[in-house]
Amino acid sequence: MSLPQRRGSRATGVRTPKQRAGEAAETAACAAMQAAGCRILARNVRYREGELDIVADDGGTLVFVEVRMRRGGGYGGAAGSVDLFKQRRLLRAARQYLAERFGARPPPCRFDVITADGDGVRDWIRAAFSAD
Repeated sequence: MSLPQRRGSRATGVRTPKQRAGEAAETAACAAMQAAGCRILARNVRYREGELDIVADDGGTLVFVEVRMRRGGGYGGAAGSVDLFKQRRLLRAARQYLAERFGARPPPCRFDVITADGDGVRDWIRAAFSAD
């Protein structure tokens, strides 16, 4: 007996409209960051602890970027959706990334949030939260 496939699962290779919109938002965020002089190092880095949408180098500072897309401004909008729970997941994933790639000597880091809508990047909030 086979289990039904989830919509948009990796097993089927089919992406939902929401997944495609999220991917487009991340692509727009990467383009905006590159235009500002950042070098994209990785996208969609997944760990059990969480996922890092974009990892970039901004003049020697390692930047972990959460890309959020929302249609409306209700419930705090896209930026407001990066709550304390989400921040903790991002911190754990970032620590895993740093441990794997830099060991005991990680570079300076920051956490940014980029918000997007159907027209592209809306806001880039640098140092949106800290690891403290």
